[in-house]
Amino acid sequence: MAQAQFIKETGADGSWKRQQSRFRDWVTSDGSSEFPAEAGRYHLYVCKACPWAHRSMIVRRLKGLESAIGMTVVDPIRDDRGWRFNLSPDGDPANGETDPINGWQYLSEGYLATDPTFEGRITVPTLWDTKTRRVVNNESSDVIRMLNSAFDEFAEHPELDLYPEDLREEIDSINEWVYATVNNGVYACGFATSQTAFDDAYDALFASLDRIEGMLAERRYLAGDRITEADWRLFTTLLRFDAVYVTHFKTNLHRIVDYPSLWAHARELYQVEGIAETVDFDHIKRHYFVTHDQLNPSGIVPRGPEPDWSEPHGRG
Repeated sequence: MAQAQFIKETGADGSWKRQQSRFRDWVTSDGSSEFPAEAGRYHLYVCKACPWAHRSMIVRRLKGLESAIGMTVVDPIRDDRGWRFNLSPDGDPANGETDPINGWQYLSEGYLATDPTFEGRITVPTLWDTKTRRVVNNESSDVIRMLNSAFDEFAEHPELDLYPEDLREEIDSINEWVYATVNNGVYACGFATSQTAFDDAYDALFASLDRIEGMLAERRYLAGDRITEADWRLFTTLLRFDAVYVTHFKTNLHRIVDYPSLWAHARELYQVEGIAETVDFDHIKRHYFVTHDQLNPSGIVPRGPEPDWSEPHGRG
């Protein structure tokens, strides 16, 4: 069996078993939780390379919450100490830039300040409470729901609802299988350490991409005629698929550009106002190809591909 990139998250059968998010507290608009919504109180830590963090960047941008919720971008290169803030050219964290909010060198410092016994993998996005000085939540699906509704009082676009009540059942259903087979499915392929585990994840991934292609051939968006969180949750995986996953995670049966409806759908979302500014292919490619030394020991970052994300999508 191949050596695992993340030993603690690899099953005995060689399959990838993603760790559960540790912090799941909730910010509420009505003050019913320990964490009431307030402008300027909460800070978001993200990495532009990470699809889970990218979701939160997108919702923050779409809702117009930049003034209400601060954001710090960590360095795309991660080592065994977790996500780091920008290091100096000599690689010494003591000589580099630190987190402007707390002066940290590594995001793990915030996790240990919240729970000194924490031993898991440090993840982004991380929602930090500057008042109580602790991590509120590090589960991306929770964070985007909070950004969608809890801070409407402070949002420039409170009318935007990515989780409308009349579509919630359908959105939840789509999210469930898309997460399992596509969002997490690419990782299940890439981090598999047995052929059987890889094959199972690979087959499930491309069966789901075929299913989504069929859905988008008949409807404009995943849940119908409106862009919802289901579309954005899928988008961050589609964006990285051809640039990284096809080669790095060996998901090479088809590229996204080979699916007419999926590729057009991805371009339409990319072309939504403000979204292109959240995308950084340099961060994306350097993170995956440099950080995962078990998968790419040389650390060489490929120069392509270069699809035209600005090409008219035709999704009228």
